[in-house]
Amino acid sequence: MTILSSVEIVLYTILPIVGLLVGAVVGIFAFGAIQKKKLGDAKQTANKMVEDAVNEVKEMRKNAARESKEELAKERSEMEKELRDKQANLSRSEQRIMQREENLDKKEQSLDKKADELEQQKNSLAQKHAEADKLKAELDKANSKILDEIQHVAGMTKDEAKSQLIEAIRDEAKHDAAKMVREIDAEAKEEADKKAQKIVALAVQRCAVDHSAEITVSTVALPNDEMKGRIIGREGRNIRALETATGCDLIIDDTPEAVVLSCFDPIRREIARIALEKLISDGRIHPGRIEDLVEKAKKEVDVKVKEAGENAMYETGVFGLNPELVRILGRLRFRTSYGQNVLRHSIETSNLAGIMAAELGANVALCKRAGLLHDIGKALDHEIDGTHVSIGVDVAKKYKENPAVIHCIAAHHNDIEPETIEAVIVQCSDAISGARPGARRESLDNYVKRLEKLEEIANGYEGVEKAFAVQAGREVRIIVKPEVIDDVKAMFMSKEIAKQIEQDMQYPGQIKVNVIRETRAVEYAK
Repeated sequence: MTILSSVEIVLYTILPIVGLLVGAVVGIFAFGAIQKKKLGDAKQTANKMVEDAVNEVKEMRKNAARESKEELAKERSEMEKELRDKQANLSRSEQRIMQREENLDKKEQSLDKKADELEQQKNSLAQKHAEADKLKAELDKANSKILDEIQHVAGMTKDEAKSQLIEAIRDEAKHDAAKMVREIDAEAKEEADKKAQKIVALAVQRCAVDHSAEITVSTVALPNDEMKGRIIGREGRNIRALETATGCDLIIDDTPEAVVLSCFDPIRREIARIALEKLISDGRIHPGRIEDLVEKAKKEVDVKVKEAGENAMYETGVFGLNPELVRILGRLRFRTSYGQNVLRHSIETSNLAGIMAAELGANVALCKRAGLLHDIGKALDHEIDGTHVSIGVDVAKKYKENPAVIHCIAAHHNDIEPETIEAVIVQCSDAISGARPGARRESLDNYVKRLEKLEEIANGYEGVEKAFAVQAGREVRIIVKPEVIDDVKAMFMSKEIAKQIEQDMQYPGQIKVNVIRETRAVEYAK
């Protein structure tokens, strides 16, 4: 029992180990067989892939060779075609060159023929020149002989005769030139007058403006003469207060029911007029009340000034002005020049300039703006020293106006030469507005002095017999001595007198210079 148990134990112990060893050996042999089989399959697959790659490479080589042959054949065909075209062009060029050579040969033959003909003509001309020189020498001898005989007969040398002839020709040329200038001048004036009259008539027809008399005084009506005493006040305190507050002089004289305000500044005069009318209607007249009403009148006038400037802008269609420039423009409502209201004159000038610019193809907006502002300096000429032109230029520059507008302002009285057509248009519009009938008036003394000055300038020229200023100073008629002044000198005299009038005088509009040369033949029958 014990022995069997031991054997069994051994068997049970060894047999599993043996089994494991046998299984391991069998497994190794089986794994080796599997690996050999896989290796064989892989070799077959690799051999097949190599064979396929080789076949594919062979096929690609065949295709590449075929394509290269086709492309080579195509290029060869194109090159052969191009070569044929070049050969054809060369053959045509050769034909043209041969034809040109033939033409050149023909021309060369023709030129040779012409050269021979020219050589013959040259020889002929040389002979003729020799003959002409011979004839010229003979002619010079004959002329010299004739000239000696003429000098002997005339009693003067060649140079003296030449100088007389030149002088006669010069006088004749001057006369012809003056005649031609007069004809051209007359034609140009006639044509220019027609166009200018048409444009001016159209402009004036479309633009009419009221005018007022120039005054430096204002009259205030009183309800009764007792009001004069109240205005003067006890010991004159009321009138002194009013004059001090307004800067105007009150003239209280024997004029019934009226008080006169006198002041060169129209703004201050207007303030005094409004304040005095309010004092009269209120009835309470004393220094304190006077100061209050004068302050209210100043504010009222400021409003009127601003409204006047804005209305002028709207009436002319000029916009974009600086507000301070608009206020200065409105001050012109109370300013007059030779009896003409300056604001109305500026509006009229602006409208005239716009119409004329439209007719002449110039800048309409610029002309209207410059026409409205051309006399802006007159609003401040009581406060600032200088001419209204220089003041206007400074004011326009101060408020950044357009340089072209500033140039028009500076040139509208020829203080500087106008450089643009707009400046000339504004200058003409200003003259038209100031020169039209009824627009302005001047004092009798100035009128008489202007007439005397016109006659004085005309009488200062040699050969003038009489001179008369007519047409209210719009024309000066000059009668010259016919034995001293001929037609040519008369024309030059009119131009010189007109130029001197422009330089020495100031006047509205234009003055016609009319030089009259009259020849009378008188004989008596016996």
